[in-house]
Amino acid sequence: MQTVFEQYEKSKDFLVCVDSDGCAMDTMEIKHRKCFAPEMIKTWGLYEKEDYILNLWYDLNLYTRTRGINRFKGLAETFKIISKEGIEIKDLESIINWVETTNELSNNSLKREIEKTNSEGLKMALAWSLAVNESIENLPQDDEPFEGVKVGLEGISKLADISVVSSANGEALDSEWNRHDLVKYLKALLGQEAGTKQHCIAELKKKGYDANKILMVGDAPGDLQAAQNNGVFFYPILVNKEGFSWDRLLNEAVPKLIKGEFTKEYQEMLIKEFNDTLK
Repeated sequence: MQTVFEQYEKSKDFLVCVDSDGCAMDTMEIKHRKCFAPEMIKTWGLYEKEDYILNLWYDLNLYTRTRGINRFKGLAETFKIISKEGIEIKDLESIINWVETTNELSNNSLKREIEKTNSEGLKMALAWSLAVNESIENLPQDDEPFEGVKVGLEGISKLADISVVSSANGEALDSEWNRHDLVKYLKALLGQEAGTKQHCIAELKKKGYDANKILMVGDAPGDLQAAQNNGVFFYPILVNKEGFSWDRLLNEAVPKLIKGEFTKEYQEMLIKEFNDTLK
């Protein structure tokens, strides 16, 4: 069976990669507050210091420069911090080791590691991740794209190929983007199963796009890092300024990209503005 990258066909000279949660879809807050964090408390029985751990999770995943990191990286970072506070996490070393060494932070990769190691810590991490997915599926289907997303995607799709590049679960992505009739603007819908964001951009680059004709659109430092590691441009969707950000993307940033006017100075201005919005 062909991989998603083998199936991919370039149709325009320019490529715009777009993150999903917290960037195009207004789903990030509710997923962390209703799914990721509560299921972590439940799986590991962390009720004694629940408020402290919940606030730490929200800071790490939503409001600081680790915003938007992969769920398993967020879990490992949270556990590293609370373990220093004397809160014991069973078989933490196995979780940290897998997160730091795997080339695919996904449930399937985790299952393969459990088959090899039979690690109790990894079994709990998988149980948590599966519970999170089920919890997300059971959320009320009242999520919405941010203001300006549909208009933005429609306009950009006339000028550039668009691919979603996300670390979210693929089934959730497929459900959300189809539910809002946005898939028609895309060349590809790439979730965590396709690999890291850095890997996905690198694979898409191989389809014949020049680096200076690729733009990664995201709301988190991981999106910036993935862009920089591939030598492509980055455009930020600013937290609590999403409507403004999408309007500027369509009417200023993408036109600059197309005209070859996305300068080093313009990029530096965007990155400074982005960094200033996160603690």
